Amino acid sequence: MSSTDVPTREELVRRVAELAPALKKHANWSEQNRRVHDESIEALAEAGVFKLRRPKRYGGYEADTRTLVDVATEIGRADGSTSWVASVYWIPTWMACHFPEAVQDEVFSTPDVRVCGTLSPSAMAAPVDGGVVVNGKWGFISGALHAQWQEIIAILVPPEGQPYPIMALVPLSDLLIVDDWDTAGLRGTGSVSTVAQDVFIPAERVLPLPAVLEGQGGAAGSIYRSPLLPVASVSSVGTLVGMAKSAQDSFLKRLPDRKITYTAYESQREAPITHHQVAESAMKIDEAQFHAHRLATLVDTKVADGSPWKLDERAIARADLGAVVRLAKESIDILASASGGSSIYHGIPIQRIARDVAAVNLHALMHPNTNTELYGRVLCGLEPNTLYI
Repeated sequence: MSSTDVPTREELVRRVAELAPALKKHANWSEQNRRVHDESIEALAEAGVFKLRRPKRYGGYEADTRTLVDVATEIGRADGSTSWVASVYWIPTWMACHFPEAVQDEVFSTPDVRVCGTLSPSAMAAPVDGGVVVNGKWGFISGALHAQWQEIIAILVPPEGQPYPIMALVPLSDLLIVDDWDTAGLRGTGSVSTVAQDVFIPAERVLPLPAVLEGQGGAAGSIYRSPLLPVASVSSVGTLVGMAKSAQDSFLKRLPDRKITYTAYESQREAPITHHQVAESAMKIDEAQFHAHRLATLVDTKVADGSPWKLDERAIARADLGAVVRLAKESIDILASASGGSSIYHGIPIQRIARDVAAVNLHALMHPNTNTELYGRVLCGLEPNTLYI
């Protein structure tokens, strides 16, 4: 594929915007069945969403992160769970590009391959001839039900020396899927658990995690030559902006026909309190979008100029992630609280959006307080107390 075959950001955004009616149609089904609808996955594949972080030599687009933000925003505007899964796939797909070329040949031999994954080292690995044997369980594996590969993290215990975390690629067919995803929010993501029972992984599909965290496996000057956490952060934020815009769309659609019960207002849009609520929510969406785009600009600029990442840049990437999550939730909560008693019915989208964004706010790497504390720690001249920066 030549560079002329790669669609522009505007074209990709237009494609996913055209999918909105179909994605919205399946949103309730996905929530009830605790997984993204098969037709939604097929629609995303046809639109090229799973090619955004796929290398060009395998027919992918190697899209910049601003494109990820804008595409995820449009998907999230239709359905938050579907957008979450799409954005999660982008991260392990990027990580897969740190492995040797022969491994990439195997992974990307599948058209529109989907790689799910985790950063949690909740498994143990033992060295054996030709590779490692892994045992363990990973939770919150979004998109596992539609993925062909999983990127796993495990602690390798070598014969000599200290244990250390590794990253490996495993076919989903080698893992046991545990259908334990029954939650209050992001129900449609199908974020089940996976289990490895004496799974052998050849050495070529194993890398030390610290090297990937530092972005040492990608070719110089490519989108694969950045620290993992800024890349993971920017891959995620568009979904939150999209959720907030979806809540705004839902609220404004119902607004003209809604009375404020036990008041004289025949239309909620006539009430001054509504004007304040809508404006405050809209401004928070704007602020969230600012932080999402600032983060994308930082990552894309560092890729373009190839300069080393400074500690404060890595910390502000996490801070921008936390800010987007916080602002999106605040924006949605304003509108949800102004939506009246009728909004608790399952047919009204805003109740689902509010639960979904609340679930995102509880995510260990996305929690606003965690990210703000880390940024403040670095600003105070202290070393980060985590590898995930």
